[in-house]
Amino acid sequence: MPLYGYEAVDSQGRSIKGTIEVDNEQLLVSKLHEQGLHVVRIEEQKERAKLFSSFGQAKKPKLQAMVVFARQFATMVDAGIPILRCLDILYTQTKDPALKNALDAVRKDVKAGMALNEAMEKHPTVFSNLFVNMIRAAEVAGILDQILDRLATFLEKDLEVRQKVKSAMMYPVMVLTFSMLVLVAIFMFVLPKFKEIFDSMNVEMPIMTQVIFGISDFAIAYWWGIAGAIAGALFALKRYLRTPKGRYQFDYLKMKMPIFGDLVLKLAVARFARTLGTLVASGVPLMRTLEIVGQTSGNLVLAKAVESTRHSLREGQPLSAPFAATNLFPSMVIHMLDIGEESGRLSEMMVKIADFYEQEVDSAIKGLTSMIEPLLIVFLGGIVGFIAISIMMPMFKLVNAIQ
Repeated sequence: MPLYGYEAVDSQGRSIKGTIEVDNEQLLVSKLHEQGLHVVRIEEQKERAKLFSSFGQAKKPKLQAMVVFARQFATMVDAGIPILRCLDILYTQTKDPALKNALDAVRKDVKAGMALNEAMEKHPTVFSNLFVNMIRAAEVAGILDQILDRLATFLEKDLEVRQKVKSAMMYPVMVLTFSMLVLVAIFMFVLPKFKEIFDSMNVEMPIMTQVIFGISDFAIAYWWGIAGAIAGALFALKRYLRTPKGRYQFDYLKMKMPIFGDLVLKLAVARFARTLGTLVASGVPLMRTLEIVGQTSGNLVLAKAVESTRHSLREGQPLSAPFAATNLFPSMVIHMLDIGEESGRLSEMMVKIADFYEQEVDSAIKGLTSMIEPLLIVFLGGIVGFIAISIMMPMFKLVNAIQ
């Protein structure tokens, strides 16, 4: 999505500047109007400017740094330490450069009389919409310590799930990468030596041996073309995935994959439920909550489903009906949404759903890990076995000819 810089004025006449990624200028204007801001200027940022601004420092803070920041902030506010003192301490202790720069600007704005949520809102790459709106609700209700605790818990759960997925995928990716490097070395350096031996002895080679030698000769002669084609394909794919259509199709394919699709869906549902439950419990209005849930879902298919639900709610439909119409959510989620809406305990129901699906994600990851390891062994064993047989068959013929 394109990056826009904007300048706006709030209801008290204060100037607010910031940057945000949205699909178009109209969507940016509507978002700013929803926040009670009057737009003064909008300017699309160039890609080169984005890259330059991120050179030498992190464009976004690490999730681990945000988790530590939220937990420390919640603990200090709960202990009765004034907000400004909390921000000074957090600025001193923070090591992440992106978060440290943002905290420096936030504490200066707060000292100048700006509300905490307004100061954080000026840094959308550091403080997400979820973060800002929870802080806004906390300041209105006067329960900043409770909201910060919920926010810290939310970020900790999110980090925990991400780390489980990364740790589960690390071993298969490393094994597959190392195996591909070994295969490249075999085709580029080992097989040509055998081919020279067989050619010098005029050994008749079977079809499968000719095939692997042909692949080896092609890889040696046109390695630059192969590398260029792979790099070009990856670059084109990356550009396509940056478009709304490409991102939507990729997210849809991820959810429909035979083995990984179930895990992707469970991850999306768990994040959806955790975000929805946390925001509702914090007192954020439902329509604003759904907008934030869609923006932070990480899945464009789910985000479009949430957006259609917002339109249905404006027409007076219950919350569960439009979600059921999307055919994305499991029946248990729909029933829990219905019960939570009728009983007035929607946040509690969503947290229970999030806990359940996070456990399901953990079980699915363990199952996938135990399944991927033997599949990798069979796959790599098959390739190595095919190469070994292709080399041994001409050698058997050579030995028989000598005998």
